[in-house]
Amino acid sequence: MNGARRSDAIVVGAGIVGAACAAALARDGWRVTILERSFASSGTTSVGMGHLVVMDDSPEQLALTKYSLRQWRELTPTLDRRAELDACGTLWVAEDESQLAALRAKRDLYATADVATEVLDPRALSEAEPHLRRDLAGALRVTNDSVVYPPGATLGLLDDARKHGAVLRDGIGVEAIVPNGVRLASEVLRADIVVNATGPWAPRLTPALPITPRKGHLAITDRYPTFCRHQIVELGYLTSAHVMTSESVAFNIQPRSTGQVLIGSSRELVGWDAQINREILRRMLQRASHFMPRLGDLSVIRCWTGFRPATPDKLPLIGRWDPIPGLWIAAGHEGLGITTSLGTAQLLADQIAGRVPEIDPAPFSPMRALAAVHS
Repeated sequence: MNGARRSDAIVVGAGIVGAACAAALARDGWRVTILERSFASSGTTSVGMGHLVVMDDSPEQLALTKYSLRQWRELTPTLDRRAELDACGTLWVAEDESQLAALRAKRDLYATADVATEVLDPRALSEAEPHLRRDLAGALRVTNDSVVYPPGATLGLLDDARKHGAVLRDGIGVEAIVPNGVRLASEVLRADIVVNATGPWAPRLTPALPITPRKGHLAITDRYPTFCRHQIVELGYLTSAHVMTSESVAFNIQPRSTGQVLIGSSRELVGWDAQINREILRRMLQRASHFMPRLGDLSVIRCWTGFRPATPDKLPLIGRWDPIPGLWIAAGHEGLGITTSLGTAQLLADQIAGRVPEIDPAPFSPMRALAAVHS
């Protein structure tokens, strides 16, 4: 391997997590090379919703999402128009009194974490979102949540990485990760560290990673400015998103800066079958219309699918992968890769630099996968 090219750091994957990691490492002074098989499609980042949300399925998830959202707020003044960031907040809607009680518990938990929220009664909810059906019990508004256009935000992060010296090589397929390097079709690139940030495809390069592709459908409408003003999510989304059932649908809708409405969501365990499942899509849109009856009057102009990188315990894999010298993992974020991209990058960069991270990195260690196998 004499004469093989060498970089300080190689990041495999130029989706939003890889771009964030590259930017964080470049700011730390690493000479970073970013390798992307097909930037034109950019994988999961190009087909997902733009959540920037605090989530509380576990204490660890709450810590990471809150940490990452603070970084998004700090980054906001430097984001350009491509990111289309909209600080619209999130409404978690309750259909009945039992769900409203669950939202009050959610409010209390968020209060302990200093996350700003308010409970809306039915009248206030109707004023906030006139197109929601009127018999809902209420909602919890999470004030500082936002939505973003993921491809645009990713371009901004890549620009930041390149401003600090990173190099993006598009159209480069990595055949294997080797100790302190990667093997391409015609060469081996050497580096002190390699970051596998390839989302649901991460196990192709690191086979022991417990990441499963979980297909989802999305639909987007024509332009209907002000049809919805917040990201709106049904409380049942938590069950849909965080229980590994074979298929599920839940109501989740986002306003886009273009005036369009982005409608989700669904989850299926079908391997790599990317075809649109028309029955699942029908159920998803029907579920959305259950909450917003006038959605049926809007023109849907495009539907598509994508794959979320799911892990068994619903936490991403962030940290060193001991079996291969120099390898670090930043993958397995399922539906929270946009939200947690900045937190993931900083957590990884701190560990690589030997700094004490602001939040505990232990729950996210990829090595828990091997520990589970041997327990």
